[in-house]
Amino acid sequence: MKAHRIVLLPGDGIGPEVVAAARVVLETAAAQDGIALELSTRLVGGAGIDATGSPLPDETVQACQHADAVLLGAVGGPKWDDPTAKVRPEQGLLGLRRALGLYANLRPVRPHPALADVSPLKPERLAGVDLVFVRELTGGLYFGKPRGCEKFEGGLRAFDTLEYTDAEVRRVVRLAFRLAAERRRKVTSIDKANVLESSRLWRQTANAVAAEFPSVTLEHQLVDSAAMRLVTEPAKYDVVVTENMFGDILTDEAAVLAGSLGLLPSASLGDARVGLYEPIHGSAPDIAGRGIANPLGTIASAALLFRHSLGAAPTAARIERAIDRLLADGVRSADLGGALGTDEITRAVVARL
Repeated sequence: MKAHRIVLLPGDGIGPEVVAAARVVLETAAAQDGIALELSTRLVGGAGIDATGSPLPDETVQACQHADAVLLGAVGGPKWDDPTAKVRPEQGLLGLRRALGLYANLRPVRPHPALADVSPLKPERLAGVDLVFVRELTGGLYFGKPRGCEKFEGGLRAFDTLEYTDAEVRRVVRLAFRLAAERRRKVTSIDKANVLESSRLWRQTANAVAAEFPSVTLEHQLVDSAAMRLVTEPAKYDVVVTENMFGDILTDEAAVLAGSLGLLPSASLGDARVGLYEPIHGSAPDIAGRGIANPLGTIASAALLFRHSLGAAPTAARIERAIDRLLADGVRSADLGGALGTDEITRAVVARL
């Protein structure tokens, strides 16, 4: 049996702790289902800067390009937070997405009924919420050129470029439609077409893609009204697709629906089978090394890894059911109002596999 090659990128802060937890679940679930894994660990982010001077060492890129999937913890922290620094941990993540051709980030949001009291939203607003964000990853303001900062009439002028091609929009919107066709057959495309030329191209291209999927309904929303609706009537969304910066902001807003950033996974995908999987939370340096980080977002990301990169949907579903049972049983980490640590939560997941 050929082993699937998985590269682990623990990164910074609590990254090593939550990746270690996910590794236990990965290996346990794979062994139970007869799936062979070959795991290796590489540097990224601040850890890469400290060891090699680069947030994305060449060795890491090569290992990831030859892997079937990559599991990342988190990058960044106060040690590397100088805004004037030419080398920053986040460059490692952006560079890895580019190197692997990962243009779409999937973030499922499905609040658990047992955690209704954790979310600041009223329980009735959370009823029936089950949505997936699809965020474009490699275009927009984060990558457009020219960009820079220069002296201007006695002061400073900074500029960034928001740029998209129809091909970049088409591929990510098409992915959103394929997901919706297997769900509730509705896509919401979010833009700012009343102001931005890039958004008008986005909307035009989304309409063209919609013609390929007659069984899926497409609606358009402006990003400002969508930000409001996301917390007032989130159950009306199925698959939401949007550009890079809007997606960055709205997906963090959506995390409030689940009650904690520590619960939510993500998958970054492209045309190749290799994908990058990571929790949506950051490196949380304030709790790093204390053994209290919630590993469920990373463990749920491992489930997405099984589903999207290894083609092992039943294994993914078993992990997700184990998390559901754990929460239904009242098992809680500190961010959910409990007192259990990272290792205890991990053991609780394994016990329910």
